[in-house]
Amino acid sequence: MSEPAPPRTAIVVGAGVVGLASAIALQARGVAVTLVGDEARWQRAASWGNAGHIATEQVAPLASWDNIRSLPRRLFSRGGPVALPPSALTAWAPFGLRLAAAASPARFAHGTTALKGLLADALPAWQRLLAAAGAPQLLGDDGHFIAWESAATAAHGRAAWAAADTGSASFRDVTADERAQLQALVRVPLAGAIRFAGSGRIRDIAALEQALRRHFAALGGVACPARVAGLTMGEGARVHLDDGRQLAADLAVVAAGVQSAALLAPLGFNLPLIAERGYHLEGDAPAWPADLPPVVFEDRSLIFTRFGHGLRAASITEFARPDTPADPRKWQRLAQHLGELGVSLSAPRQWMGARPTLPDYLPAIGLVRPALACAFGHQHLGLTLAAISAERLAAQVMGDVADLAAFAPDRFR
Repeated sequence: MSEPAPPRTAIVVGAGVVGLASAIALQARGVAVTLVGDEARWQRAASWGNAGHIATEQVAPLASWDNIRSLPRRLFSRGGPVALPPSALTAWAPFGLRLAAAASPARFAHGTTALKGLLADALPAWQRLLAAAGAPQLLGDDGHFIAWESAATAAHGRAAWAAADTGSASFRDVTADERAQLQALVRVPLAGAIRFAGSGRIRDIAALEQALRRHFAALGGVACPARVAGLTMGEGARVHLDDGRQLAADLAVVAAGVQSAALLAPLGFNLPLIAERGYHLEGDAPAWPADLPPVVFEDRSLIFTRFGHGLRAASITEFARPDTPADPRKWQRLAQHLGELGVSLSAPRQWMGARPTLPDYLPAIGLVRPALACAFGHQHLGLTLAAISAERLAAQVMGDVADLAAFAPDRFR
């Protein structure tokens, strides 16, 4: 039996960074792509509200027994970053049971191997994509810092990173000058810090979105700002918009973040996708060096990243439903951290967005039917893995060798 012919047309559903990168990758291979996304959701997407960190060091899935054992002390109610709202019990309790199953030693080892292989090419894939887009300056490959505020947490944290598999990334102790630079940023004494190499960052998230959209348009791609009401499969794929229009193509790629599960459910896919929501505050901070790599204050699970449009402070892992109103207490906690650190943001802007997360903390990438493919569920690694996920998905769709078995979207059926 002959292999099906590669698609000539495709519709990518979802205009976050994974969907946009996937649309570009297919368009660059000669597929005529229409990118469909709801403009009202674009700016709320985790794609544009994250810390800009290309986290190549995070090769271990968060579905692990170490994380499960440490959960009680990391709960938001105890001053930590993990929130399990009682109102969302029916969402996070079943998810938690699946996470516990995925944390078995065998599945954790399998997931680590899979993520490590994908992350190894994450930074080069971004280099290729941004070079093609004419915006290589948006990518920084100067690593990131991790700092601790007590001798005990510094010793424990450094030992934990030394024992961890960090893939293609590595770290060293900061130099005296680097430590002095970090100490000058905050008023609390720092007890220790390390600097990673091999990780990266996007220097300006807003400029990244603009550059990728321009590149997609220059390649001949068509953007369709609309909300998708549903999908149907036949000879090809049909995308139904909520204004009554229908779009048809040889292939549909679902890259709609936390909305992906609802779109796929009528097609027989029962995906345990949860909204893992994050919060940030952003504002002007002239005292923060313009070209300093991201700085993680690990005791607070807080990361600072300087972009062209301001300094962003991001934290919180809130397991909830996608459309639940934001919890103001999360921004209050961020503001408390900033006050204690002595970091001042002028006219701080609030943001909350949902990371699409599957229980094994692996994304869903690949073909599930001849006319249907997926690219979602990247949890905290959406920005990190967007470019390489798009490359691998396009390779599989076009019939090239691309081993995506570990990320098969139908692995939960």
